[in-house]
Amino acid sequence: MKYLRWYCAALAFLCAGAWAGYPRVGDDDLAAGPQHRLATVLIAGYLSTYHYKKVPFSDALSAEVLKRYVETLDANHSYFLQQDLQAFSVYRDRLDEALREGELGPAFEILKVFRRRLDERMSYAKALLRQPFDFGVEEDYVIDRSKAPWPANRAELDELWRKRVKNDVLELRVAGKESPEITTTLTDRYAGLVQQTYQLNADDVFDIFINAYALSIEPHTAYFSPRSSEDFRIRMSLSLQGIGAVLRSENGYTVVQQVVPGGPADQSGKLHDDDRIVAVAEGRQGEAVDVIGWRLEKVVDLIRGKRGTVVRLRIIPKGSAPEAGATTITLTRDTIKLEDQAAKKSMIEVGRSGSISKIGVIKLPAFYIDFEARARGDRHYRSTTRDVRQLIGELVRDGAQGIVIDLRGNGGGSLLEANELTGLFIQEGPVVQVRDADGDLDINEDNDPEIAYGGPLAVLVDRQSASASEIFAGAIQDYRRGLIVGEPTFGKGTVQNLIDLDSLGRWRRGGHLGQIKATVAQFFRVNGASTQHRGIEPDVTFPMPLQSSDQGERGLEHALPWDRVDPAEYVPAAGVPQRTLFDLRTRHEQRLANSPIFKLLTEQAGQAHQIEKRDRVTLAEDKRRAERSAWEGMRAEIEKQLRLAFAGSPTPVKDSAARKGSKDEVDLGAPMLHETAEVLLDLIELTKPVATRHAEQPQRPERDSGFVRRSETSPARDATHL
Repeated sequence: MKYLRWYCAALAFLCAGAWAGYPRVGDDDLAAGPQHRLATVLIAGYLSTYHYKKVPFSDALSAEVLKRYVETLDANHSYFLQQDLQAFSVYRDRLDEALREGELGPAFEILKVFRRRLDERMSYAKALLRQPFDFGVEEDYVIDRSKAPWPANRAELDELWRKRVKNDVLELRVAGKESPEITTTLTDRYAGLVQQTYQLNADDVFDIFINAYALSIEPHTAYFSPRSSEDFRIRMSLSLQGIGAVLRSENGYTVVQQVVPGGPADQSGKLHDDDRIVAVAEGRQGEAVDVIGWRLEKVVDLIRGKRGTVVRLRIIPKGSAPEAGATTITLTRDTIKLEDQAAKKSMIEVGRSGSISKIGVIKLPAFYIDFEARARGDRHYRSTTRDVRQLIGELVRDGAQGIVIDLRGNGGGSLLEANELTGLFIQEGPVVQVRDADGDLDINEDNDPEIAYGGPLAVLVDRQSASASEIFAGAIQDYRRGLIVGEPTFGKGTVQNLIDLDSLGRWRRGGHLGQIKATVAQFFRVNGASTQHRGIEPDVTFPMPLQSSDQGERGLEHALPWDRVDPAEYVPAAGVPQRTLFDLRTRHEQRLANSPIFKLLTEQAGQAHQIEKRDRVTLAEDKRRAERSAWEGMRAEIEKQLRLAFAGSPTPVKDSAARKGSKDEVDLGAPMLHETAEVLLDLIELTKPVATRHAEQPQRPERDSGFVRRSETSPARDATHL
């Protein structure tokens, strides 16, 4: 079960600074200040008036805020007792009024109870470490209690924690740790949780509570404290120092939400999306600090550091059970520049019937634009559309018979660039419709009739392709301009604005009130369907079993539902006939059925999915070790089969680790990219007369092909980010 924490949107790139101690805050010093009360009134007023959903104050909202606040503190129902929840129920119908009036007393009282409960549990857990455990007993530990009732009494809570501590010990035993080291590691872990909890100050409590309110409205609405606002500003600046990773907090673990293209983590090939960070060490010789259960901001502080310095991370790879053991990776912090995140080209050579066909690939990590360079009049400023236009010309000159736009992992970016990039492939017309909180509909259009590329096109997407990626892919699909290949996309079809609370409240006492990020509009495709919730369904789908009802936007609480508006006026191309599309899918499915590597990847994905979804684990050591051995064996077989599958390929499999000279890593995403090239080549073969006609047209036709310069525009929405 994945828990959406309030920190997810606020903290991102790991930049500069060093971890420092935080003072212990006593109960008497834990109280809201005037700045917290003012910020609460401003936030409540703005969200109730200008948010896209316009959720009114009510007893229902009050109950939801209370529920979310309590579950943010105790997501796994492992600290509070039912008697605590009964005591908190006096606030169930009062928090809406408290928000309007800036009354934060209930939030602080609940936090004080939580601190006492956690202190009690950690003392009990440390006492259990002095007792032996019998790992031959057949019993299970429930790791996901998010849907379970809170323990009825202390005896029930003690039994829950006996199994939890036993599980903590077993995980380290299976990972190869000896008893003295296990005791030391867990004693420090439990003591650290107490220390961190008692270091929470009034700002921290306000952060947690006000974000419980924000997330009770909609999942992309959040409060950014002054510190988090600075982190967000750094993330959007496109010139950063750090390892290049976006992190989130999930069920006690620090999880990699995204590896930033071009950063140290990406270039190493050793850190991946959904990996879990369990320990951090400074330098090549520094002692590793266990960070399981830590607050996200403190993990960020520990990983931060100056350019050129080294940090070591212990990680549990994506899809692996915690007992599978952690791997240590070493990264050198560096500056992450716009150029590192820019579009890049490559060429895939596909061999068929004794001949070689070339398929160009443009990898697009984000929809970016250098706003500062553009604002100062730099005629050579970098942008997605400019870079892709140039890469298209280079690929065509190098003999590419078709082009794949790879949007896997692309979480969005500039709305302007999504609109402009679409214009490289279609004649003039609407690209996306935007409906604001008042119900007014605005249509973003491509007004340039010339296009940069009119040949065979495929857009490769996955479940992390979101926002601007979905706008582009949806427009290409609606105009029937190319094939969408891959997995159903994330389904984020909303627009957020960032509002500075200082400008609203005229805070004059020093310091800052922070910012609020609020959803203010929703996207719709030109065919009238929303990109929200459902995402984009590919024309040719990879049958990966990770797809589920809680994937992407549809798995987030209070997410806006799918909706539709009237279609815009647009003229689609002839597109791919249904018979041809049927033949494409048939060929694709036959290749996958006969591919050992896809069979293994599908099986691995299925097992990883089961691991992620399971709610309990065995506490019998022999079974846990057998599970770990089976997982490691499958991983080794996948790597072996991947190398064999591409041993004779005209285009060898290379990933970032291979570029560094390592032979220990393989790119598990390569088969999907190569299969997309195969699908596009199928399209070229099945529609050869059309493809030949495109190829024989002059470079500058009247409208529909060739490499031409598009006019520059500067619409009012060019600063909107998704």
